[in-house]
Amino acid sequence: MRLTLQTSPLAKVAADWLAVGIWENEPLAGAALELDAKLGGLLSRLREAGDVAGKVRELTPLYQISGIAAKRLILIGLGLRGKVDFASLVGFAAAAAKMLSAKPVQRVALALPDVGPAIDADTALRACAAGFYQGASSAGLRKSTIERTPPEELCIVASASLQESLRRAWIEGRATDLARELVNLPPCDLYPETFAERARVVALKTGLELQILDEQQLLAERMNALLAVARGSERPPRLLVLRHRGGGDKPTLALVGKGVTFDSGGLSLKTTDQMVDMKCDMAGAAAVLAAMQAIAELQLPVNVLGVMALVENMPSGKAMKLGDVLKARNGKTIEVLNTDAEGRLILADALAYAVDQKASHLVDLATLTGACMVALGYDVAGLMSNDDAWSQKVLSAAQAAGEKAWPLPMFPHYREMIKSDVADMKNTGGSRYAGAISAAKFLEEFVGETPWVHLDIAGPSWAEKENATREAGGTGCFVRTLVELVRIFYG
Repeated sequence: MRLTLQTSPLAKVAADWLAVGIWENEPLAGAALELDAKLGGLLSRLREAGDVAGKVRELTPLYQISGIAAKRLILIGLGLRGKVDFASLVGFAAAAAKMLSAKPVQRVALALPDVGPAIDADTALRACAAGFYQGASSAGLRKSTIERTPPEELCIVASASLQESLRRAWIEGRATDLARELVNLPPCDLYPETFAERARVVALKTGLELQILDEQQLLAERMNALLAVARGSERPPRLLVLRHRGGGDKPTLALVGKGVTFDSGGLSLKTTDQMVDMKCDMAGAAAVLAAMQAIAELQLPVNVLGVMALVENMPSGKAMKLGDVLKARNGKTIEVLNTDAEGRLILADALAYAVDQKASHLVDLATLTGACMVALGYDVAGLMSNDDAWSQKVLSAAQAAGEKAWPLPMFPHYREMIKSDVADMKNTGGSRYAGAISAAKFLEEFVGETPWVHLDIAGPSWAEKENATREAGGTGCFVRTLVELVRIFYG
């Protein structure tokens, strides 16, 4: 889907559909008022009749209209002006995109809402573009009949001064779609080797430096925890290292992603219901790859290291066993008491590797624990950190990107949950309580003194059900947050 900008009067914008926002509980204004005059007061009459209330994501398609160049018009409820934010604008555009992509169209025009001083036009444009990418995307990558088709072009009707914002929105939208696609691919197609090949394509197109570590290189790098998880699978593991060098001799930010391309639980085997969506257990790695693509295309003047640990977790005669003791890259030993707590094992080595690469700050993303979903639900990521200032910076980036994260405590006494009688630590908290935090305390053992944030994205990475603004499946969450974080990293 191409993104373009047009500054013509709305009545002269040629499109298959023209999308216009309507505010709740206030007179017609902006684009709606402009169109109403060209349509002989049609919108005012609909408003007076109660057919258009402007409630959040209310959709009113108008098929037979005259007086404007667009073939059809769709009115979209914006809700109350005082409650609008980035996330609500994403939903505004996504609801329209979901409806309009049900049938193939060439061109959709969207009048950029004027939301007043609360949100500037640059932010509003990026939010609307993100929403349109979200609503027009499909999880049905292998269906014989295509059920959703994004328009060939989304034209945003706004000021010409927003051209650079449009470029950023296009880059971020394509990157988020990449993350969604990777999460939605079946595990027979996406496994460590094929994920690495996708990364190779991204690197070639964007100029990122890429290093792919195979089994022998992983052994030489002392990544024994990662190798132990991969041992039960026929698919060999990989570690991807992407580098964007745009900041000269300035510090480097490392983004680390968990990439379990399928998680059976290993010998601690999951049930069918628990396993059915475990192709999404690589959403952290997908977000890192997608963010690195966007960072490179935006040519941001920063140094960023992307590290993605890729494995399958499967049961076999070679699989990691309960009671095994592993020695991680940083020399610490781990007693394995649950082979389904494997994500923290591969992240242990990946985080230690990023620290050894002299990263000044770390962020890891992982679909790590069901416990985080119990605490925060499906739409909010848990955020845990060893550094309050760095934690606040990541939270600010998430808020600016319209994504939700919530800090969980990291008090020292939680470390007691992972104490082992036979090794430096065990890979479970030993209890159903504070499971997300005990997992984070485990990861903290591998970052040293480096400021670090752990984002548990188990909830928001995967949509269990379809709703008004998206299909079920991968969401591509936190790609925008990572790009925003990189933009403000030196600030």
